[in-house]
Amino acid sequence: MERVNGGDKPSVSEPVRQLRLPPLSLYIHIPWCVRKCPYCDFNSHQREGELPEQEYITALLRDFKQSLHYVQGRQIQTVFFGGGTPSLFSAAAYERLLAELQSMVEFAADIEITLEANPGTAERQKFADYRKLGINRLSIGIQSFNDQQLKNLGRIHVSNDNRKAVEFAYAAGFENLNLDIMYGLEKQSLASALADLQETIALAPRHISWYQLTIEPNTEFFKRPPSLPLENLLLDIQDQGLELLSASGFQRYEVSAFSRHGCQARHNVNYWQFGDYLGIGAGAHGKISMPAQQTIVRTRKKKQPTHYLADCTAVTTVVGAQDLPLEFMLNALRLQNGFKIDLFEAHTGMPFSTVAKQIKSLHAKGLLEVSEDRIRTSTKGMQFLNTVLEEFLFSTR
Repeated sequence: MERVNGGDKPSVSEPVRQLRLPPLSLYIHIPWCVRKCPYCDFNSHQREGELPEQEYITALLRDFKQSLHYVQGRQIQTVFFGGGTPSLFSAAAYERLLAELQSMVEFAADIEITLEANPGTAERQKFADYRKLGINRLSIGIQSFNDQQLKNLGRIHVSNDNRKAVEFAYAAGFENLNLDIMYGLEKQSLASALADLQETIALAPRHISWYQLTIEPNTEFFKRPPSLPLENLLLDIQDQGLELLSASGFQRYEVSAFSRHGCQARHNVNYWQFGDYLGIGAGAHGKISMPAQQTIVRTRKKKQPTHYLADCTAVTTVVGAQDLPLEFMLNALRLQNGFKIDLFEAHTGMPFSTVAKQIKSLHAKGLLEVSEDRIRTSTKGMQFLNTVLEEFLFSTR
């Protein structure tokens, strides 16, 4: 990809500012699925026999205890159970986990707790039990309402399972519901893509994640690529889909995230605003600010479930000054409203002058919008986001 104007590397002698502790979230990874989808590059593993549910909960709690020093007196603002397929685990397992976590750290009074669910594992009573535990946001992986497309994607459910899962969620008392839907599927037409989106909207969720299928390395689709729509058709789907979402009252606040007013995913917004998060579970990653050391630490856990069960010790990496601008921009420039300058300074500990030249260059090219205290990606910049982000690759120059 062609690089925009180069810039100077941040000066290591330039004085840093005091890092401010941002909000703290908790990500919990459940690595098992009924079947691995051919497009999935997440750390997920096909279930073989009975899941080691209680053993894994014990490992998660041991993992969290080892991470307690990263809490630094903060409350947990959001919890996200991701996977894999978290809805494979019983409510009893999550009841034990949440109770013991709260004995070690304080949860915010208005905490958002999200659990990802596959329609093929949806059960009316299980959803009701999840809700009683305090899990108050459900994210359901619909992907499509076309049965042939679901088969192409390797999903274990059919379109009617999508509708039942949403029905069960509402019956259980989940008012805050996200539905995942994909476009750019194999031989998909404009009409078919929009029909999927229309049916998703008709189910009245508060939040929709609408994103394009991409072929990632280390997936079955990478080895045997399906026949995907051409670029012109993808642009038509995107343009008309964005119009449909807007007309239906969904505000785009991130590249692929759309919500009713006031219903943004708080957990993901914390990521995108360069907040802190603890990551526990097989393959989980974390990001923690350490103001006393003026550093940011990245953590990661062993990916294979059997390895993680044996040893959940984190591998840690200190993020250097040259990498901080890109780390911040990778997240913040995905947001429709961008970021305030003081947020960059507080969450990186670096003066804004570090990136001023790059911001000015991108603004001149119409890729960024700049106001007195806020930077945001323009419509053109959102379309060419990778090009925008390359401007902040200081560590490779």
